[in-house]
Amino acid sequence: MDLLESGRMAVKTLTANKLRSVLTMLGIIIGNSSVIAMVGIGQGAQRLASEQFESLGPNVLFVTPGTREARNRTFDLPKTLVLEDAKAIKEQVPTIREVAPQRQGQFPIVYRNLNSNSLVVGTTPAFLSVRSFDMAKGRFITDQDVARNNQVVALGSDLATRFFGNRDPIGEQIRIKGTSFQVIGVLQSKGAFLGNNQDDAAYVPLTTLANRLTGRTSPYGLDLTFISITARDEKSIRAAEFQITNLLRLRHKITDQDDFTVQTQKDVLRIVGTITGGLTAMLAAIAGISLLVGGIGIMNIMLVSVTERTEEIGLRKALGATQRDVLIQFMIEAVILSAAGGVLGTMVGVGGILAVGAFTPLKASVAPAAVLMAVGVSGGIGLFFGVFPARQAARLDPIVALRSA
Repeated sequence: MDLLESGRMAVKTLTANKLRSVLTMLGIIIGNSSVIAMVGIGQGAQRLASEQFESLGPNVLFVTPGTREARNRTFDLPKTLVLEDAKAIKEQVPTIREVAPQRQGQFPIVYRNLNSNSLVVGTTPAFLSVRSFDMAKGRFITDQDVARNNQVVALGSDLATRFFGNRDPIGEQIRIKGTSFQVIGVLQSKGAFLGNNQDDAAYVPLTTLANRLTGRTSPYGLDLTFISITARDEKSIRAAEFQITNLLRLRHKITDQDDFTVQTQKDVLRIVGTITGGLTAMLAAIAGISLLVGGIGIMNIMLVSVTERTEEIGLRKALGATQRDVLIQFMIEAVILSAAGGVLGTMVGVGGILAVGAFTPLKASVAPAAVLMAVGVSGGIGLFFGVFPARQAARLDPIVALRSA
């Protein structure tokens, strides 16, 4: 019997038991689609995070309180990074251009009968240039606002739309944590950064945030969430990092372990890439388990099929079919199930990626390597898990098979 005839018989057998065949393929479909979707979404998240940091420019540095190890262990970081540190960096580090200290938190914001629990960022005028923001209307915080603790606020585009719709919000009063603030401007849409929607945020003078909303929580001064810094140019980044580190060590009287971290854009991108790459691999591995389960399902169904078709196998062998003929037919059935499941799973996975890319900010895309790997593995799984049932069928003695039937 040739391969073409064996293939026809395999297809005929599988289509005769449509429900069983579909249920058998289900594990492969789920596994294939999960692997493709997880890899595509993971790469999309990595691409989105990279684009967010790259949009800041290559000469940006960040200073955060605590060491990397401390941030991994606890959320209770030292409150030693203060506004005076930011001022010292601005005045004493010659390789930097702008310094934007920042303190932030979630607070209730109310306008008339509308309310929102949104991010409130306390900062200085340098925030616009350091973080590459632009104003859509009105103005941003000024040095005078910071010096006088003025109760003024610039709104992110989403927050402004939620409260005021198409109306001009300039001059309107909103309340943040029960304190009245005058709207002085609206920022252009910027998107998310580090998991925070920057368009659903309110920006107030740093001193006003500390004195009116949060209070001063550090004995060292006005403590900060982080400091954003722009170096003079890309070549100055390493020099600026070295000078900032030495200055803060001197100011904090550090003799042992630092209580702060200075990171460049490249450092952050490398960390983000490592984290998202690890998460993508983990998700793909978890999804890959579904492929293994699907393969076991194929083997289980094929073994049941061998038991049910004992009479058919005995009759075929009595009429002259060889062990090889029976082995090939059952192997073809297993490969057809896994290949069909692989193709359908690929279609579902690609559809899922396109849906995620269309309806979320993630830059999800189809990874050809993931598609090839998933389809190849699903076909290999069918071949591998189909061998044992096929050999069981091929070894049946025709006399015993016909007698047991």
